[in-house]
Amino acid sequence: MKKEIALSIAAMGFAVSTTALSAAEDLNSMFSEGKASGQLRMFYIDREYQGSAGNQTHRGSTAVGGHLKYETAELNGVSLGAAFYTTHEVDSRRTVDPTLFGKGNEGYSILGEAYLQYKHENTTFKGGRQKLVTPMLGDDDARMIPNLFEAYLLTNRDIPNTILTLGHVTKFAQGTFGRVYNAAANAPNALLSATSGYSYDDSLNHVGSFTNVGTYAFDEKTDGITMASATYIGIENLKLQLWDYYAHDIMNTIYGEANYSWKCLVTDALKPYAGVQIIKENSVGDEFGGEIDSLYAAAKFGVKVENFDLSFAYSKTGKNSAAEAADGGVTNAIISPWGGMPAYTQGMVTRHMFLAGTEAAKVVASYNFKDMGANLTAVAYYTEFDMDANSGYGDERTASEAGFDAIYNPKVVKNLQLRLRGNFPRAFAQSAAGKTGWNEYRFIANYNF
Repeated sequence: MKKEIALSIAAMGFAVSTTALSAAEDLNSMFSEGKASGQLRMFYIDREYQGSAGNQTHRGSTAVGGHLKYETAELNGVSLGAAFYTTHEVDSRRTVDPTLFGKGNEGYSILGEAYLQYKHENTTFKGGRQKLVTPMLGDDDARMIPNLFEAYLLTNRDIPNTILTLGHVTKFAQGTFGRVYNAAANAPNALLSATSGYSYDDSLNHVGSFTNVGTYAFDEKTDGITMASATYIGIENLKLQLWDYYAHDIMNTIYGEANYSWKCLVTDALKPYAGVQIIKENSVGDEFGGEIDSLYAAAKFGVKVENFDLSFAYSKTGKNSAAEAADGGVTNAIISPWGGMPAYTQGMVTRHMFLAGTEAAKVVASYNFKDMGANLTAVAYYTEFDMDANSGYGDERTASEAGFDAIYNPKVVKNLQLRLRGNFPRAFAQSAAGKTGWNEYRFIANYNF
């Protein structure tokens, strides 16, 4: 095991050195003035199932890995970048947790980023393998290796306080987190996977390689995803964003969000804020994902008092008919196969808010202990999902999840972050056998350099 890790680290260094050596002499400064960065990650996870269904599985694993990235300096606005990602098992229970590894629960490595970037005044082009962090296409970096994309993006900032983006995404490399959803097992699992950010076809084995976005999502090759967006961040703490994702022969997704914070009229100690978000999806072309005509709407209100933050969110999706539920349940569900999880009402793992006919509510409380001399932020939350009988997922009408998240940045070790997380879903699923939930704990150490 130690030999495998050493070889992976050596390979990371070799990738950087060979990139530099391949440059011509007149490009020497472009590479010599470049920079290397990265992250070392250790991840421990332990999940013990419970509930009246009788599932007593106790699984868990520890992995180490991370990524190493190299970016050249700009030459006439042109720069290059590459990043190598890796994950390896350190230890596991008899039942391995699949979300830290690749196919067959094995460690793997991938050249996750390899791109060319060109900047001219307020316009930037970036093409090739890269990370994306957008509402409906995202890295979902919740385990060892994030989701990665092959994409070609044009970004412009000519309009004050406004970011315009136009892009096309051709391939998707699922990260390790998607392996929690065994989409190939049965139709309800496929629906849960596709509404939680992953493949409707086979999220367990679609990992570690770049795949056509249509093939990944529904086992049908397509012409990719064309997207456009406008984001405004400006006057009076107002942020507006509008995104359109056209997944050829699958669906068109429109995402809109508005966030606003203001001064309390009663006291300056209170700092209220609010947000609303809308997701509208419609199937297009050959409809490889089935007939989709769905709507998700959510609202959030919160208030900050010095280092304390309390918020409440509510969301609702349209309902399926009995025939639509029998046909797979996708018609009024929010299908999100390529990561990205912007929902105000999502749990740490429970994402039933995107199932058809679901009303969800979430309350979150957080406190930052910086005034006590500790770089510690603690978060506690509770979510509840009331699902319609025609959701298409299981027999349970109400699921819930409580949890916590504690993030500590010790002063004695710069760039080190320690994180302890816990989630405790109840009635996550229900069948004739009964209900299934679990208790899960995660410990993550990230060292950035």
